[in-house]
Amino acid sequence: MDLCLVNIDNNLNKSLRPSSVIGMLWLQTHFPNDKWEALSNNEVIISKENSELLVKDATSAGLNIKSFSGVSMLDVFQKKN
Repeated sequence: MDLCLVNIDNNLNKSLRPSSVIGMLWLQTHFPNDKWEALSNNEVIISKENSELLVKDATSAGLNIKSFSGVSMLDVFQKKN
């Protein structure tokens, strides 16, 4: 997985989380330099509409993207530990 999108509220806003070096490098080509620290710290929130555009663009570039609800993402982390 290169990018992970996690639903964070009922409006389907999403937390954008790079999950690989390729995912982070791809994000760096699409966001200004002053946003890179927030990207690397998983502090970027995007709207449902913008996440759909991002997924379309990233998928066409060959990235692997997963989308989770907050609850299912917790399950994923608990299974790894």
